[in-house]
Amino acid sequence: MSELFGTDGVRGVANTYPMTTEIAMQIGRAMAFLVKKRAKGHHIVIGKDTRLSGYMIENALAAGICSMGVNVQLVGPMPTPGIAFITTSMRADAGVVISASHNPFQDNGIKIFSSDGFKLPDEMEAEIEDLVVSQKMAPLMPVADEIGRASRIDDAKGRYIVFLKNTFPGKYTLDDFHIVLDCAHGATYSVAPHVFTELGARVTAIGVSPDGKNINHQCGALHPEKIAAKVRQTGADIGLALDGDGDRLIVCDEHGEIVDGDHIMAICAAELMKRRKLKKKTLVATVMSNMGLEKAMHQMGGHLVRTRVGDRYVVETMRSKGYSFGGEQSGHLIFLEQNTTGDGILAALQLLAIMIKKNKPLSELASIMSSYPQVLENVRMSRKIEPERISGFAAALAAAEEQLGGRGRILVRPSGTEPVIRVMTEGEDENEIAAIATDLGDFIRQADR
Repeated sequence: MSELFGTDGVRGVANTYPMTTEIAMQIGRAMAFLVKKRAKGHHIVIGKDTRLSGYMIENALAAGICSMGVNVQLVGPMPTPGIAFITTSMRADAGVVISASHNPFQDNGIKIFSSDGFKLPDEMEAEIEDLVVSQKMAPLMPVADEIGRASRIDDAKGRYIVFLKNTFPGKYTLDDFHIVLDCAHGATYSVAPHVFTELGARVTAIGVSPDGKNINHQCGALHPEKIAAKVRQTGADIGLALDGDGDRLIVCDEHGEIVDGDHIMAICAAELMKRRKLKKKTLVATVMSNMGLEKAMHQMGGHLVRTRVGDRYVVETMRSKGYSFGGEQSGHLIFLEQNTTGDGILAALQLLAIMIKKNKPLSELASIMSSYPQVLENVRMSRKIEPERISGFAAALAAAEEQLGGRGRILVRPSGTEPVIRVMTEGEDENEIAAIATDLGDFIRQADR
């Protein structure tokens, strides 16, 4: 098990291990060391979200990279998918995002993209981790004119905005749309409003005043009730909620009803199938996606393939099996023919294009699938632990599964980013699955005492 890397890079409370300037500098050195071994261009792109600690981590990473003789290109606040795009368009050897995504501001993280815009595979992360903890790089530090330098890409935001607008059908405009847009005081605050207004929409923007500490705070994709209330108040056509680093999208319809990632995937998969653009008629989702999505895909003549939780595993499955579309219930939506990672703004544009083409409100489109009741119990632990290591838990889980029978399913997994065990139950009877989730959650809590 990796000491540094979780399911989405390195993450933790800023200025405590592993998110210290010392570790960030060593990660920068390790990245640069590998780049010099494998590539010719020798430059790495660094972007970040709006967290206060981003300045600290950015400077440490840049120092580490330059100290190994590789150049750095800084873009400042930029959505995670924007960094993936800039990394490939600038022909960089790697891209780094300093962000803890949907976590509160005191956390931060480091996510790394390869030159092709995809997140690093596990074996590359293991190689970086080995270099960080060993002393292999110490004798290889360059001197004099072999040290790298840092520069800024001043037009990165404009490049990304143009890219996003080009993913929207040229024959359509958003002239007839009133959109409520919540940028979570995060990395999309200076990008997303421009994209939608330049395409003609009337935009009511909230969450666009970052102060370093308010990212994700009671706003954005984790709190879609905020856009729902604003849509009802203003009579808007749709609400779009992004998370702190812009790779998630949760929406609400014209009535203020929240539409999660599963429903968005069903809508988009149906349209892609109709256009014969859904490769192998298959949608890739995770074990967290609702059984209703699987049923909807079957009814439209398609298939659902499930992966482990984490958008990186969705992408890995898509690439290895030749699929074109996938995502997560939480709002990561990956249109692999257009970008290499989840992109909330891009996903919103695809959804809006379908609404225009079909001339239907979102509430009508979202009826394509019905969700089974689903309960999620998050059990915060004193330390990270695998559920199967808890004494007696396997028997408790087996008993709960026997009680539920074939009327639903139970999923228990540790978070990849924090010391939390997530218990998800799903089935026909909401009271029954809620009781099972509570009982299993209480069992885990007792074991942590």
